[in-house]
Amino acid sequence: MNGADDGGEVVDAPPSPSPPLEWKFSQVFGERAAGEEVQEVDIISAIEFDKTGDHLATGDRGGRVVLFERTDTKDHGGSRRELERMDYQISRHPEFRYKTEFQSHEPEFDYLKSLEIEEKINKIRWCQTANGALFLLSTNDKTIKFWKVQEKKVKKISDMNMDASKAVGNGGVASSSISSSPRSYVANGGYPDKSHNYMSNDFSFSPGVAQSLRLPVVTSHETSLVARCRRVYAHAHDYHINSISNNSDGETFISADDLRINLWNLEISNQSFNIVDVKPANMEDLTEVITSAEFHPTHCNMLAYSSSKGSIRLIDLRQSALCDTHSKLFEEQEAPGSRSFFTEIIASISDIKFGKDGRFILSRDYMTLKLWDINMDSGPVATFQVHEYLRPKLCDLYENDSIFDKFECCLSGDGQRVATGSYSNLFRVFGCATNSTETTTLEASKNPMRRQVPAPSRPSRSLSSITRVVRRGAESPGVDANGNSFDFTTKLLHLAWHPTENSIACAAANSLYMYYA
Repeated sequence: MNGADDGGEVVDAPPSPSPPLEWKFSQVFGERAAGEEVQEVDIISAIEFDKTGDHLATGDRGGRVVLFERTDTKDHGGSRRELERMDYQISRHPEFRYKTEFQSHEPEFDYLKSLEIEEKINKIRWCQTANGALFLLSTNDKTIKFWKVQEKKVKKISDMNMDASKAVGNGGVASSSISSSPRSYVANGGYPDKSHNYMSNDFSFSPGVAQSLRLPVVTSHETSLVARCRRVYAHAHDYHINSISNNSDGETFISADDLRINLWNLEISNQSFNIVDVKPANMEDLTEVITSAEFHPTHCNMLAYSSSKGSIRLIDLRQSALCDTHSKLFEEQEAPGSRSFFTEIIASISDIKFGKDGRFILSRDYMTLKLWDINMDSGPVATFQVHEYLRPKLCDLYENDSIFDKFECCLSGDGQRVATGSYSNLFRVFGCATNSTETTTLEASKNPMRRQVPAPSRPSRSLSSITRVVRRGAESPGVDANGNSFDFTTKLLHLAWHPTENSIACAAANSLYMYYA
């Protein structure tokens, strides 16, 4: 409580926003050496943390899925509560290690449509774990697969240590010794006389017999990770799949292409329900397509999908089997006189994400990030300029197809910040809390925040690794905050925020960079 010295009324100071985060480099996997050429199949095309944040999955254009697991929480031993009781300083520096990888998809050919189907992984989504096994969904343009990754014990036969001089043939010593006994046998290898039962102490084999009857022992000291495809969900999409999303009920998921959204049960691979269909009777009347879709994080009956016209529709599965009508429509009215040839292209939403509590939706179009409150459909509650400096260059971007690049977005677990990628392997973090002015631009490199330094005499990359802290709308056309020209061939499309900590994983070509704050 703050009191005024002159006897005025007592006023509570407004809560001050948290200070901007200082991001530090954590790790890099698949770092490219200077001058090394990147193979197309190695370029990362999907990134996803699981709900706990202890596992991270990436998919690439070669159809592979690579899994990483967190190690810094395991090394201490004991539970967090035990460590706190011991006053142990818990590390806040997330560290991951390579866990395993597997070939998820292979290139295919659709003979009916004479169409090649790429093996590139479009999306990865983690499912609920069970019995120590990891489950995840991965999809390319046409086929979704459900994978189980589990540790299997490697069984090995230990040495039998048989003495060749005493072992005769196939147990010859043993058979001759036992057959010489006049006693009769009964079932299961026993003797009628209990005093001579094979389990009794007074019965013994000769040393030679014991040696020849020694049996091999199976041991399993090592474990290996085995990925097994449990189900394949195919032949349900005529157009390229752009999204998959798990339901909070743990039993169903959706897949979306340009014109339809299908609802699947994880246990049933030969049947799905079409819940959204925007395909017109005449394809010439087509005005917009579906670009992204996601289930609400806690309400199993709600999902949202975005369109190429810049709108987001919230639908309720309880309303009807085919959700032709939406519960809510979120779109921003364009300013009068601002329409141009590029208006609809740059308005197209490339990605949407629900906040952890489901109250907010984050959307990414070509120029901006927008934060929407699902209780307020009059317009976004916040808009963050990402590419405003590119507005004068839209014609060039259209010519080289860069204007159609699809950047992803993500929210922090506490909902206080949002992030998205940009060109020149940059990514941006914005504070979205009340009164926050946090706007940080970082580069995917080992030193994301180093200061501007004089250009070295040796030739360097067209984009140097320099701190770029810019404010919204402060950029000059064609250059970044430090005056460097942008490289449109290097773009950071995919990134993910750790669900509980301020840690970001992002993909720059074939390299996976991780940062923490």
